Amino acid sequence: MFENPIIIDAIINGEKYKTEKQEPRENPTHPDEIVGYAPVNTLEDTVKAIDVAYDTFTTWRTSPMDERIERMRKAIQKIKEQTSEIAAILSREHGKALYDSEGEIAVSLMWMEYACDHVKEVLKNDVQEHDNGKTIIAKDAIGVVSAISPWNYPISLSTIKVAPAILAGNTMVLKPSPLAPLAVSKVTEIIANEFPPGVLNLVHGEADVGVELTSNPKVAKIAFTGGTETAKHIMKAAADTIKHMTLELGGNDAAIVLNDFDVNDERAMRRLVISNFLTAGQICMIAKRIYVDKSIYERFVEKYIEAANKWIRVGDPFDKNVTIGPVNNQKQLTFVQSLIDDAESKGAKVIKLGKILDQNLYEEGYFMQPTVVLGANQDDPIVVEEQFGPTVPILPFDDDEHAIHLANDSIYGLTSSVWGKEDHALKVARRIQAGTTMINTAAIQGLDVRFPFGGVKQSGMGREYGKEGLLAYTDTHVINLPKELDLPYIPE
Repeated sequence: MFENPIIIDAIINGEKYKTEKQEPRENPTHPDEIVGYAPVNTLEDTVKAIDVAYDTFTTWRTSPMDERIERMRKAIQKIKEQTSEIAAILSREHGKALYDSEGEIAVSLMWMEYACDHVKEVLKNDVQEHDNGKTIIAKDAIGVVSAISPWNYPISLSTIKVAPAILAGNTMVLKPSPLAPLAVSKVTEIIANEFPPGVLNLVHGEADVGVELTSNPKVAKIAFTGGTETAKHIMKAAADTIKHMTLELGGNDAAIVLNDFDVNDERAMRRLVISNFLTAGQICMIAKRIYVDKSIYERFVEKYIEAANKWIRVGDPFDKNVTIGPVNNQKQLTFVQSLIDDAESKGAKVIKLGKILDQNLYEEGYFMQPTVVLGANQDDPIVVEEQFGPTVPILPFDDDEHAIHLANDSIYGLTSSVWGKEDHALKVARRIQAGTTMINTAAIQGLDVRFPFGGVKQSGMGREYGKEGLLAYTDTHVINLPKELDLPYIPE
């Protein structure tokens, strides 16, 4: 057990900002333990943060790119030096295993370094000389960015917004989730301290804060990661002032296992298991429904369960033997269990996977033993809805056409995966409606920050990561220097 709770503050105009009200954050492993307290900012606090960012933008947008990069690299170095402390906080407040928290920070740093390495080249002026004169295509900063990040990967899904926005010359107000506010606030403070006051501001709060961040006329862009239903409200709030948006939303990602997949390939099967249950299944891009060719279905299920039982070890996030910690919160635990119960009541078979390393601890915290669900139907909630927890249905399909239909039969289209021989898998992958499709891997294991990431259909709009993720925080500004042309259709 740890001693003193962590106290974090809002950051407005480079200063820690105290609030009258604070919200406790419990430890999902030991719900009786309060890990720390986050401020609850008011509407007035939020307006102040936006005003500060708006005023600061006037000067920050003209700052030299080299200065921005140098400041960001200093922040990166300081985050590296404090990785162990930050990861420990994240595991305590979130519930994810320590190796998983360290991995999240590693991905965050990888992206921040990529952004520093490439932003100058990506955002440089494109100067074109042509018959009609010269044209300069510039990439201008947009203005104030409101960033709202979720609880499942709070650090990486905040830095994915912070780094490109600030490097492009924007200013920002960031609001993390109250379900994992502590570690990301530490990281945000480190970054904010390396930049002039007002460039990066941090607020916490309830619905009124979110509404102000998405409707205030001084906000030029919204960068949101979270649920699709919340995004619909955000779009409505932003409509009056036609704001730029990057929305990375829910997913119900399909994994298609073809008839030429080698079920005896233990490493591939382990990758598939991890793609279902990493972070207790609480990842937007995790494989949430598995479709298997009926010719190998029975053998696949047998080998899948074997692989899952080897890898899954449920327990204390700080135990090095543990691969899966608790679910983040009671509400999510209850929701996932309701999907499992519904499927079981309709005749599906639920099989528990892996080992519980400490039964007493398991009963104390928000733990859920991972399960596989067999015999569910395509229209059952456990297949249709994003479970966001440690359970996965496995369904058979008749042929490739059937598999493609089942995978695309969803309002979502974030990521997907196809498992089998490469040529065959590529043909199927090309017909999947998703922002990203991976071959013989899935989820975080197949993520590459050098390439764009985002969804289709109701999984979002815009792209993060890669060059597109840098350009997403800019406006294209065309400057024409034409020659004097003799245009016959314009009268003297």
